[in-house]
Amino acid sequence: MNAAASSPVRDALPDRAELVIIGAGIMGLSTAYQLAKLHRARKRPPSIVVLERSYLVAGASGRNGGGLRMQWADAQNVALMMRSIDICRGLAQELDINLWFRQGGYLFLARNEEAESRLRRNVELHEMVGAPTRLLSARQVLDVVPELDTREVRIASYNPDDGVVFPWPFVWGFAQQARALGVRLQTHTEVERIEPLASGYRLHLEGGRSIEADRVLNATGAWSAGINAALGIELPNHPHRHEILSSEPIKPFLDPLVVDLESGLYFSQSTRGEIVTGITMRDDHEPESSDIDLGSSLRFLSHIARQLIALLPRARTMTPLRQWSGPYDISPDGDPIVGPSPGHPQLWQLCGFTGHGFMIAPVVGELLARWLFTDERAPCFERWDPLRFAEGRSRPSEDMIIG
Repeated sequence: MNAAASSPVRDALPDRAELVIIGAGIMGLSTAYQLAKLHRARKRPPSIVVLERSYLVAGASGRNGGGLRMQWADAQNVALMMRSIDICRGLAQELDINLWFRQGGYLFLARNEEAESRLRRNVELHEMVGAPTRLLSARQVLDVVPELDTREVRIASYNPDDGVVFPWPFVWGFAQQARALGVRLQTHTEVERIEPLASGYRLHLEGGRSIEADRVLNATGAWSAGINAALGIELPNHPHRHEILSSEPIKPFLDPLVVDLESGLYFSQSTRGEIVTGITMRDDHEPESSDIDLGSSLRFLSHIARQLIALLPRARTMTPLRQWSGPYDISPDGDPIVGPSPGHPQLWQLCGFTGHGFMIAPVVGELLARWLFTDERAPCFERWDPLRFAEGRSRPSEDMIIG
């Protein structure tokens, strides 16, 4: 990352705004950008402020593998990701930045009976929704990625429209275009306390500054629990550390992002040639707390090396170049938590995306902006309602959560 990308952004802040978004990750910035577009269409200057306690891409939005996929097990999620990928096709031109968007597909591998049944169900569902996902035999898998060891592969699913982007310009592009439309952005600005008022909130910032807001949007992802707890808002999402690494650049050979359903291993190749890979680290003793550990571990490196080499033998000769971690914001039923908070209807949640918020952010920003601006509430927000947990309406519906 260059120095300009991590240097502070210091737009002048008003004393009061209609909406203050806490968190300048992809969710908060996508929503801010789409809201600003709606204001422009109505010839109204946006009264929107985005606050970020660190630099852009410091959190989960800058620490993921950049995957975008339609391959989900729930019809609503498939349809949303079809729209999100459709948005991404023209997003580089719209945001005036190179996203390194590449539609090389996603290839899911099943090595046991349960995984095979999941993929068969998914493909049937995708046919009904209109997603171009198809089943492949182990032999057909080698037509897509000849370097794989498919001796244990029973079946695979492949969608050529799935893809990968480079996360950093994805975030930077939304930030620069939101600002161009009048959104005020300040990075390296900590919200120390949120004070409820008779109408709205006063946000107390570091250095003794403050700003009042008619509405506040908590878009801090895995850090959202701290803001909520201070206001007595009880929601069950919690952070989970997920590790990832990239190799030295090698000659391009891999088009799709490959996922092994049994182990949770995934890997893709960037346009610069690095292999970017992560894996599920199952630990039954991991605490469900608000503490976020962004360190790296030798345990992860040794575990992923064994799994990657078994599936991709040529990985024996690859040299790891960089290893890092990022936080998933885990929702217990797998669905995001979006909308007015319990007991605080003017403080909205935008969290709980369970590690997959990056890929769905383009469409969520579009739909949430419409809800905030016009009161038009998309069907997905009924299921994602923060009140569902207290009201007993939480029902797990998605089993294609990877990583």
